[in-house]
Amino acid sequence: MKKETKIGVLSLGCPRNLVDSENILGRLNLRGYPVVDIDKADVAVVNTCAFIEDARRESIDAILDLIDLKKQGRLKKIIVYGCLAQRYKDELRKELPEIDAFVGRVSLNHEVNRYVITPRHYAYLKICEGCVNNCSFCSIPGIKGKFSSLDMGSILNKVDKFNKEKLSEINIIGQDITGYGLDLKDGSDLSAAVKKIALRAKNIGWIRLLYLYPERITDELLKVIKDSPKICKYIDLPIQHINGRILKLMNRKTRKEDILKLIDKVRKCIPQVALRTSLIVGFPSESEKEFEELLDFVEDTKFERLGAFTYSREEGTAAYDFKGQLAQDAKVERLDRIMSVQQEISRQVNKKFQGKVMEVLIDEKEKDVYLGRSQYDAPEVDGLVYVNSKKQLKNGDFVQVKITDTLEYDLVGEVL
Repeated sequence: MKKETKIGVLSLGCPRNLVDSENILGRLNLRGYPVVDIDKADVAVVNTCAFIEDARRESIDAILDLIDLKKQGRLKKIIVYGCLAQRYKDELRKELPEIDAFVGRVSLNHEVNRYVITPRHYAYLKICEGCVNNCSFCSIPGIKGKFSSLDMGSILNKVDKFNKEKLSEINIIGQDITGYGLDLKDGSDLSAAVKKIALRAKNIGWIRLLYLYPERITDELLKVIKDSPKICKYIDLPIQHINGRILKLMNRKTRKEDILKLIDKVRKCIPQVALRTSLIVGFPSESEKEFEELLDFVEDTKFERLGAFTYSREEGTAAYDFKGQLAQDAKVERLDRIMSVQQEISRQVNKKFQGKVMEVLIDEKEKDVYLGRSQYDAPEVDGLVYVNSKKQLKNGDFVQVKITDTLEYDLVGEVL
């Protein structure tokens, strides 16, 4: 490509993809290519997701939109990058001859200057790639390949750069960050890595851990989270289900009694912790009774944050061939029921903050109200704090806010 060629990127899917997109643009920008909005680009790079059917549909729709732009002469080239390209390169090449290149799996980025496409006051730090769990429903191992951890030196170099930027928050991510170090054979593990990151992150406000597989949440890791004032008291614990038979079919290594013990331990170890989980409803052969067991568990446990998804039948996974595949309308009905229960739980959880004062990170301003988050809310996936303030605030500011009203998923407050 010529150096005057303008590059635009469309990043789809999860924050892990966002990190890759920032690194792609960082490399291109370092080589002198100007980075612009996608509608002003000569070359479009679309970073795709292929984890579940909805994500694939979003990726294909985005590619078709870019193909229309190319046909109109507004784009010269289209590069399809990431999970969809890795998983379906041959099929896509036949169906979409307008695409100029497909780029699939890449190794973890060690040293590269990211081109910021997240808000400038926070960032994602990807410390590992791939997954070691081999859940029967999940296509990630087939897409991402062998699990790999970023070496500690590269991680700390990235933290040093974030320090210079004086970020308000870094979110430590991976498909499963509790697997960190399993491939390094030098004794590294997540608790040691997080401890080093927290010590190094002198100019960074919050550190958040995302995607913790239950089996490998150790006492030492809980202690690190509890003892470090920088680390958000927020445990992201995707358990997927609670019924023993379904967990076994999912090839999950934790059983119901293990999950119950872990939740009890976390809440005793870290006072005021917010527990987030992810659940799958409508897994093949899930009976009404087994679903109701999951529903009862949600009602009893009262997770502070919860996301639920209908089972997506993915080619190349063990569960694809399982008997008892449920109809989509049955899966959606179960999803609606579980989210209805969680909505009321969330309302009750939020009511506990009425009249309390909490630290809030300001993300943006919308009309006359600032939108912020507490340490109990991850970017994009959790609730907001609507902040009223007589003084001007900047994105990335930490402010003390008194909560004056509570909603189902969000809070309302005033700056003190």
